[in-house]
Amino acid sequence: MAFCDSKLVKIFLPLTVLVVAGATMTTALRAAALGASSSSAQTPNATRPVGTVKSVSGNNLVLATDGGGDVTVVVQEGARLLRVEPGQKDLKEAVPISLQELLPGDRILVRGQLAQDGKTVLASAIIAMKKASIADKQAHESEEWRRQGVGGLVSSVDSAANSIVITQQGVGEKKTVTIHLSKETIVRRYAPDSIKFDDAKPARLDEIKPGDQLRARGTRSADGSELAAAEIVCGTFRNIAGTISSIDASANTITVQDLATNRPVTLRITGDSQIRKLPLPMAQGVAMRLRKAGPESQNSAPAGGAAKGARSGEMQTSSGSGGPGRAGRNSGGGGDFQQALNRMPPATLAELHKGDAVMIVATEGGLNGELSVITLLGGVEPILQASPNSNASTILSPWSLSAAPSGEAGNP
Repeated sequence: MAFCDSKLVKIFLPLTVLVVAGATMTTALRAAALGASSSSAQTPNATRPVGTVKSVSGNNLVLATDGGGDVTVVVQEGARLLRVEPGQKDLKEAVPISLQELLPGDRILVRGQLAQDGKTVLASAIIAMKKASIADKQAHESEEWRRQGVGGLVSSVDSAANSIVITQQGVGEKKTVTIHLSKETIVRRYAPDSIKFDDAKPARLDEIKPGDQLRARGTRSADGSELAAAEIVCGTFRNIAGTISSIDASANTITVQDLATNRPVTLRITGDSQIRKLPLPMAQGVAMRLRKAGPESQNSAPAGGAAKGARSGEMQTSSGSGGPGRAGRNSGGGGDFQQALNRMPPATLAELHKGDAVMIVATEGGLNGELSVITLLGGVEPILQASPNSNASTILSPWSLSAAPSGEAGNP
């Protein structure tokens, strides 16, 4: 079968250009490598690694594969090398390139044979996407999510109407938006045990449940109450507010006495976890807004939400909210609050102590039930005093780290 076979065109390229607010190409390229079929797939020792170029020396490449580990790629004489741009729909406009044009950071799909050592690939063809092109595409997509994105907590799903209703809530404000899906809408769902966008998987409408966090990008109605979605990303997260009862620095874990359930919760701190300590004046300002909002807004979390164990938290959004990893602005100050958090210098586990009050956004937990911290905020005593029912933790957005945009998580 020819190099530009139809399945390679149909699977590799559309998935490769799936960029949501700057997320990496890892999942798309992996899917392409597994899904694209050709005659070489039936050849003994045929292989199709996908990953990021680490180094180039002569006709050898070191490739950090998406599956983990490095392989050496030896480009054979006569091998075909093509460069594609994010957004290309087929290989008609693919440009031949030389091996010397490949640089560290470029993303490539290799077709070839696995050598006997099991660590070397003899490449007959390479499709490359340049690091600079990916960065440009990510910046564009991030801006699209900022301008066209909405987000909130899923309140209902109507499979018959192919629509989702989300609730947007900041400090003292609440509104709903109806999200309409089409056959072209791209839907992805976060893994229950991961905070990386690369681990998000394609999903169906029936996998989205009330209480899930959801962000969508598309065309909004004039009044902002409806959106025709081009892309959706969703997931289930937990909001936890309480005091630290113990810290295990060797295991990178923290145990918190959850105010909502009055039970201890142990969470893992990962390399992608965001830890911040709130300055006292800022904490007092947020507490003041919560008090002005009154008990009605503090008790507005839906059943199953923060008031009953906090499976998912309210996302700070407005009709002008940003995309994954980008908090929006609203009159309640929620977006400004999240943006201020993102600008704060990181704190470390060593700066936390037993008895400290914290607010946490965490993963739902995988099969082992272990929760991973997405965002941990210390210095929140005034906020929890202003919202004793623990709903204050819902002012944190899970998208501050989980969506890999703009270097906030994941590895481009």
